[in-house]
Amino acid sequence: MDAVFGPTADGETTYAPRLLRSLREGMIVLLARNFAAQSPVAAIATTGAQVLVRVKNGRRLPVLHRNRDGSYLSRLGTVAVRVIDCEISIATVTGRRTGRYRLVTTLTDHRTHPAAELITLYHQRWEIETAYLEIKSTILGGRVLRARTPAGLDQEVHALLVTYQVLRLAMADATETRPHVDPDRASFTIALNTARDLVIQAAGVIADTVIDLVGTIGRRVLADLMPDRRIRTRPRVVKRAISKYNAKGTVDRTSYKATISINILTTPDP
Repeated sequence: MDAVFGPTADGETTYAPRLLRSLREGMIVLLARNFAAQSPVAAIATTGAQVLVRVKNGRRLPVLHRNRDGSYLSRLGTVAVRVIDCEISIATVTGRRTGRYRLVTTLTDHRTHPAAELITLYHQRWEIETAYLEIKSTILGGRVLRARTPAGLDQEVHALLVTYQVLRLAMADATETRPHVDPDRASFTIALNTARDLVIQAAGVIADTVIDLVGTIGRRVLADLMPDRRIRTRPRVVKRAISKYNAKGTVDRTSYKATISINILTTPDP
């Protein structure tokens, strides 16, 4: 939909405001704790989009009104928000781990947007990591960009992101034809390799008069769906041996069956 990038001398909080141009009513923006400040939340709210952001557990937010789902109304600066405190537990054969989370959202109506649904939605935010994996490792194969000028890098990055987005749209169109199939089950590798085959063969370059939302890519994706995505059970760590960063923590590559339980907490009045 949109992307900004530039020198690493500037941080993500510097680049993020430039994405406001693409936000509009009907969208919800998921934010990490680094953006849990009055200014970015207020700026997003002025576009008509909604916000769901995690804040530090110790953040003092006034309790203005309690809702039946355990959340409460508050204010983040001048913005009216709703606060959800919860505990999320992940249980595997190796044990049980519990973490406490505090979410803040501009979706203040607890009847149309129950707290449990917003907690589940925010848990999906980690899947952006799979997008980085698909761009860096699957499309690029670990290679660096080829351009050697700023203008060339700009063009190459945008071409890379456009290619990724087009493939994702093709996968989404395909899975939408099967109502009970989670889009996560579509294989990005199959979509990419099919697209490469079509380009090499110059097949289907000229579109027919009949719109085919599934297409060759979609049919191959649907023919070999992946199993349901496993629940994430480990924090993010650097795993790749060729990474320029030192490995962090112990990497456990074992797959575990896991269950998640959510407990919405009631914060005591100040």
